[in-house]
Amino acid sequence: MKSFPGIGHVALTVSDLSVSAPWYGRLFGLEPALDEDVEGFHHTVFMLPAGQGIGLHQFVSQGTGGSFSEFRAGLDHVAFGVAERAELEEWARHLDELGIEHGGIVDAPYGSGLSFRDPDNIALEFFAPPAS
Repeated sequence: MKSFPGIGHVALTVSDLSVSAPWYGRLFGLEPALDEDVEGFHHTVFMLPAGQGIGLHQFVSQGTGGSFSEFRAGLDHVAFGVAERAELEEWARHLDELGIEHGGIVDAPYGSGLSFRDPDNIALEFFAPPAS
């Protein structure tokens, strides 16, 4: 068997694409690569420079349950990998420039993270491995 493949894309369900798509576009500094209606939902996809896709879905029949919570079964958070802690400092400044609140850089033995949330409260993070 071949080695386990990397993640090709992540699809996130959002409550309002008219709010979330521009928010993610500003965060990524990208225009959507795809924006279309599919039976039952509309999706917008951003292709990151490293080749992964981040899809945003808004369903015609929205489920109930309120905003995102990592304390319910399902997704905990999505982390974007960076090479070193210094990049986290750059991302913190960029989030500040965009007016996106974040929790500051948190260092741990297994690496450093910079956490923030999207308009639906979905937990996102930039993560750097520990310095060697």
